[in-house]
Amino acid sequence: MDASGMLLVVAAALIDGEGRVLLQQRPPGKPMAGLWEFPGGKIEPGESPEAALARELHEELGITLSVEDLRPIAFASEPLAGRHLLLLLYTIRRWEGEPEAHHATELRWVAPAAMRDLPMPPADVPLVEALVGMR
Repeated sequence: MDASGMLLVVAAALIDGEGRVLLQQRPPGKPMAGLWEFPGGKIEPGESPEAALARELHEELGITLSVEDLRPIAFASEPLAGRHLLLLLYTIRRWEGEPEAHHATELRWVAPAAMRDLPMPPADVPLVEALVGMR
């Protein structure tokens, strides 16, 4: 498969002062509806992963952040509907605004270990262990 069959996606683990991570629930009518995921989205042509994530988090959650505050932590690689998904996960601990669910059914702050008990998309599942092991 060449790069044209690759779907590049960025996601964020927003971490609050208690070490909990923000997850959002996929809305009805979307693929994998009802599953819990890290907020984020597709990288547009000509966009850096960090710029894409800042844009997506503003669109999805209404928050503003500095790309300098994003820290890459893990990635996942997963076949998806005839393409291949490459998901880059970043952590962030500082942003402006209170996250609101603009495109999701619900938001939830979850301790990393508790994410193991939530239904998540296949690409998000291996990323949980990176967060559980983080200090």
